Amino acid sequence: MLPLNALRAFALTVDKGGVRAAARELTVSHSAVSRHLSELERYLGVTLFERSGGSRGFTVTAQGRRLAAAVLNAMNDVRAAIDAVREQRSRHAVTVSIAPSFAARWLLPRLPDFERKYPHTEVSILVDQRLDDLRSVGSDLAVRMGAGPWPGLTAQRLMDDELYPVMSPAFWQKAGRPSVPKDLSRLRLLHDRDPSASWSLWRTQYGPHHLDVRKGPRFSSSDLVLRAAASGLGVALARDRLIGDDLATGVLIRPFGNRSIPVADAYWIVTPRGVEIREATSRFIAWLRLKVAR
Repeated sequence: MLPLNALRAFALTVDKGGVRAAARELTVSHSAVSRHLSELERYLGVTLFERSGGSRGFTVTAQGRRLAAAVLNAMNDVRAAIDAVREQRSRHAVTVSIAPSFAARWLLPRLPDFERKYPHTEVSILVDQRLDDLRSVGSDLAVRMGAGPWPGLTAQRLMDDELYPVMSPAFWQKAGRPSVPKDLSRLRLLHDRDPSASWSLWRTQYGPHHLDVRKGPRFSSSDLVLRAAASGLGVALARDRLIGDDLATGVLIRPFGNRSIPVADAYWIVTPRGVEIREATSRFIAWLRLKVAR
């Protein structure tokens, strides 16, 4: 049983010139890399570093350099093999990485339209919110919300969004049919933990100034907070792009007229930089833009 994590940490420590640089590359703590190095020396029973007393620096032994070079070469070979396997996927397949709420509320209801138009193109969805190297998780593209663009990625602006209060018809009736912002002060607020959808933004724009935005339950996704509103638990500040179907079917209503606030962050189409976009991916991106335009 080879200590693969320790080998990788050691090789990167040598390649990057230090423990801290390796920790940044691996997105782990400095102490975690140090533990890996100690583990590897115990496993091998040899010294890989010559440590100076009282110094934070170290010198790699000759044996350590040979081992690091071998591990780096092996990692490059594995990476090349993975890339080769991915290139053998069907040219009619596309994998999109997407946030869970956007996947459930925007993409999935529209996906049958794409399949009708392009029946031979297979779309796979990977639910994820990170912006790591898309190729490392097997994605051809991602849809992300944020300030954009991001280093090492190609980001194309897809669409903007806006926020406004919504509630279920039953909650609206029970609450006395509220219709103006001052009525919010007597209603139960539902909160999205995303700071870009905070009730404080609404209070700043429309008030009332005494609205207590500290009270009310909080939910970890836009989808959950909208489901809570549909269940009659309170009033939610909804993203326009995610609420269309619920408004059309009457599951949720928008009782405060056309009052809304723009969301600072936009939705972006993100692809790996320096990688040729396959035909299936280009087709899917064009379809996304067409759905937004409509």
